[in-house]
Amino acid sequence: MRVDIISVVPGVLESPLRHGLLRRAQERGKLQVVVHNLRDYGIGRYRQIDDYPYGGGAGMVLRPEPIFACVERLQAERNYDEVIYLTPDGERFTQAVANELSLKENLILLCGHYKGVDERVRQSLVSRELSIGDYVLSGGELAALVVLDAVARLIPGVLGDAESALTDSFQAGLLDAPWYTRPAEFRGMRVPEVLRSGDHEAIRRWREVQALERTRQRRPDLLDAENV
Repeated sequence: MRVDIISVVPGVLESPLRHGLLRRAQERGKLQVVVHNLRDYGIGRYRQIDDYPYGGGAGMVLRPEPIFACVERLQAERNYDEVIYLTPDGERFTQAVANELSLKENLILLCGHYKGVDERVRQSLVSRELSIGDYVLSGGELAALVVLDAVARLIPGVLGDAESALTDSFQAGLLDAPWYTRPAEFRGMRVPEVLRSGDHEAIRRWREVQALERTRQRRPDLLDAENV
């Protein structure tokens, strides 16, 4: 998979891309991430990328010309499955969306900044808009990293244990069950006996019950009619 990220502050992306899962995914040839500095497409001597909004109001808005220039150059080089704009008023990013995007080959992630982008960018270039939550960040870079990390770990060959991603929270519409490791007893707290029994079917049933109960307690909104 190739992911192109368009950013006003590309330095924010540097460290996460050089560490952990995202680094391993790139080293294994499963993921290619290319970061583009929007200022390289800025207008005039000072590489202007933003301007005051028509009609007045506080804040600045990213101009359409640099974004169109960058996206259209990329689209001239290859076909992209999605041009995704990270914005608080977009579709909520979920595990189901991550699963869907992990099957794509080429994605563009457009990071907003200031008050966002000129509406004509959203109307003409963007194919999908995603939000990671009901709050506002200073820019879309952190949101882009969230989306990228969630998607990358689903690409076959990225995780050492492929089954791990398939048993994460939300994959079955529920939160995950509790997990334990050694020691069997710590400060008077013991690992449930069923997990030490070696009975794989009993363990599977226990985890199903625990996942349902945890979801009922913490995220009842996830439970549909057949789970209740």
